[in-house]
Amino acid sequence: MTKTKETPAIRLLKADEIECRVGTVAKDNKGCSLLLYKDARVDMRLLDEFFGPNNWKRSHEVINGSLFCTISVWDSEKKEWISKQDVGTESNTEKEKGQASDAFKRAGFNWGIGRELYTAPFVWVNLNANDFNSLGKVRTSFIVDHIEYNEEKREITALKIVDKSGTVRYTYPSSTTQEQQSTSAPKPTFNATRGVFTGAQLKQAIAEMNACTTRAQVNVVWNKYKDLQNNADFKTACMVKCQEFPK
Repeated sequence: MTKTKETPAIRLLKADEIECRVGTVAKDNKGCSLLLYKDARVDMRLLDEFFGPNNWKRSHEVINGSLFCTISVWDSEKKEWISKQDVGTESNTEKEKGQASDAFKRAGFNWGIGRELYTAPFVWVNLNANDFNSLGKVRTSFIVDHIEYNEEKREITALKIVDKSGTVRYTYPSSTTQEQQSTSAPKPTFNATRGVFTGAQLKQAIAEMNACTTRAQVNVVWNKYKDLQNNADFKTACMVKCQEFPK
């Protein structure tokens, strides 16, 4: 297995290989964010498909109390195993199994499997009473119905998410997406300014906003990216965080 510029990369994920998980739910229950992810079985299938079932292997080891997974691929020209490794985090249910699975999926990202998910837009879905169970938890399952990419850049360019009944709950890009997002969550109390920004800057800003643990940190990140304060995705990420840390 010698990868050259002429050798194709592991293919992009298909719609039915991507799953949705509910992220943050608005305090008024009128909307929630969705996170896109891949199941460990997807990594296994793509490793089999791209390298061959007998040309890759996985192993796990504990380093400083954390569980790591190593995915090794056989390089037929070098006659050696090429390895890439990453650490896992515990799941909310099965601690050891979840950590092993997460480490495997993260190692898969290092091999390029599903790395395009990092380019996903911020997904905000409107909710109603029928989307919740008797315990107040979101019961509706969301499904990626369609996805398109810029294959050269390996970036998501179009996305459609539906519920189990087939009702469209989110589309990207869409002329109504910004309107849906702005009416689903309370508006921040900051002054918006216009500016020019890059896709990389937007991803970084949203990542920093999602990592905030206090209202003060939210304010710092918001003021740090003044050129993004008129961007719908960044504003929505801020709105969601503002609900977590009300004044």
